[in-house]
Amino acid sequence: MRRKATSANCAGFPSFHYRDSGITLDLVTAPALEIRDLHVAVEGAEILRGVSLALGAGEVHALMGPNGSGKSTLAKTLLGDPAYVVTSGSILLAGEDVTACSTDERAARGMFLGFQHPAEIPGVSVLNFLRQAMAARKGISDLSVLEVRMALIEWTEKLGMDERFTQRYLNEGFSGGEKKRNEILQMALLEPDVAILDETDSGLDIDALRVVGEGIERVRAARSCLGILLITHYRKILDYLTPDRVHILLDGRVVASGGTELVDALETSGFDAFRETQAA
Repeated sequence: MRRKATSANCAGFPSFHYRDSGITLDLVTAPALEIRDLHVAVEGAEILRGVSLALGAGEVHALMGPNGSGKSTLAKTLLGDPAYVVTSGSILLAGEDVTACSTDERAARGMFLGFQHPAEIPGVSVLNFLRQAMAARKGISDLSVLEVRMALIEWTEKLGMDERFTQRYLNEGFSGGEKKRNEILQMALLEPDVAILDETDSGLDIDALRVVGEGIERVRAARSCLGILLITHYRKILDYLTPDRVHILLDGRVVASGGTELVDALETSGFDAFRETQAA
């Protein structure tokens, strides 16, 4: 049996083909993000009770659940918040176990978290914040201001943002829509492999929601291998961002996974229908 490397896949690893007697087998690469039987406790209370899912490169997965189901706990656990203790299970990025990695180590390996409530940082401009974040992501300590400015000019234009926005202090005095658009701008410039978007639609009116949804799609168009885990309890953002797979989270567990038919079921019967199915 002969092995031949033919191309690079979305994760940046070579794709190999095995050929024997006219039969070709593709070597399956690891998911961009894989969560295996994850159990998480906060202040001794178990919140996540065995969450498992796999997100492929370039895919969009929607994780939906009511308030208190564990959605934000999962998001904060994925980026390594020390208040959220993994009691068992594992988190893998492109096949590498990062469960014990710190937040900055996970970010350097290509994970991005878009916060539900982005923090305000007075005295730090959007430009300076992004310069430091991009330098850390690229591993270049002296990343030039000019390089950052050029990237900002490109992406503020793509996202329909005023370039003067980047001179303001990070999230200080920003509207809800501006904060979320700034998160999308960060996602574009940091070029992650996996983005966890924690209730990006929270607090947005219909116009801001459309702008944010379209912005995410523009980033995806420029970075086709980007895997996105979109955490939400509303279906409205899915009008602008169609998921490849939908997961329903209840009481710290994924109780159903499937296509967009699950979103339709939520619209008709709410989360109670999934509770009844789980009970049965």
